[in-house]
Amino acid sequence: MRQSTAELRFETVEIVVVRGVETIAARFHPPERITGIRSLGSGNVNDTYLVTHADRGCGAFVLQRLNTRVFHRPDLVMRNLEALGSHVQRRLASPPPELAGRRWEIPQVVPCRQQSTWVEHNGEFWRSITYIGAATSPNVIRSRSHAREVGYGLGMFHSLISDLPISDLADTLEGFHVTPRYLQRYDDVLATHPSSDPSSVELQQFIETRRDGVDVLEAALQRGELQQRPIHGDPKINNVMIDEASGQAVGLIDLDTVKPGLVHYDIGDCLRSCCNPVGEEVTDTTAVRFDLDLCEAVLEGYFAVAGGFLSDWDRHYVPDCIRLIPLELGMRFLTDHLEGNIYFQTTRPDHNLQRAAVQFRLTEEIERQMSKIRAMVRRLTA
Repeated sequence: MRQSTAELRFETVEIVVVRGVETIAARFHPPERITGIRSLGSGNVNDTYLVTHADRGCGAFVLQRLNTRVFHRPDLVMRNLEALGSHVQRRLASPPPELAGRRWEIPQVVPCRQQSTWVEHNGEFWRSITYIGAATSPNVIRSRSHAREVGYGLGMFHSLISDLPISDLADTLEGFHVTPRYLQRYDDVLATHPSSDPSSVELQQFIETRRDGVDVLEAALQRGELQQRPIHGDPKINNVMIDEASGQAVGLIDLDTVKPGLVHYDIGDCLRSCCNPVGEEVTDTTAVRFDLDLCEAVLEGYFAVAGGFLSDWDRHYVPDCIRLIPLELGMRFLTDHLEGNIYFQTTRPDHNLQRAAVQFRLTEEIERQMSKIRAMVRRLTA
């Protein structure tokens, strides 16, 4: 783990005002050595904090409260993290040539002072992992070179874990990214939580016109054209860490969703978050677009390091996942809105409704350019 001296000022005590966090942090590190606790990141599921301390050997760690409404078996999440970390560390002992002259880090589990890998406190589940320092996780793409590095990061992550047996990973989120299940869940919630709000009705109609084809990836899996591999599960742009000095990808974070699945889930989700320059939280949906140049840059970086383990069928279905994942996420946002915002963190009652509108607009933009996307993928994988 590395960090810049500008990031960690050991003489300054900055304890964030969140009741109980200081107590939990002390379970992982002597409290008299802790110099600061502050909120970290902008995740929609877990609460995350950066804990700095005066031991210069490592300097900081990440403390997280897992959302057990989402992760019903946090013990299995931890088991996956340990299996993943151990496997990647073994691979990095003889790094692939694509890592020559670069650094790559994988967050490792930090045991608490009693040597357990997590802490249960007042019915809440807390854990700690190492901090990837001297790196940032931007919320939007800064440049074409940044987009290529994001693709490289996802490709390197997939490459390093491509030989990790999926039997070593628990499926901690069964059905995650299985689009037909989200459609069925949406149908069930709509039946019990109907909405006649015009904004909601418009989005409901959007889904109705796109029911056919939501099973494109799952049907290919059933036919044996695609196979499950270890995946990240949530490789959005701000889960790819970028080195502050070199601008290179140095690792992926937010590994709770690591599980067996289709790499297409990851590719589609990465492109969904990277190729909309105005971001996910914009309120003006007319500003949403799918940037083909950024898409090309991400895929260039990805295929440069991941092409070795991908099959012809894998490549064939890449355009389908680019369209499918924004549609799926839009369905999830709308479902959560109808159900009362119980899954994603929100700041206002219509937050998930607006998020759904953004994803559906992005889906439309992808559909409009689908022939160009297919031609691009064929050219990049030829």
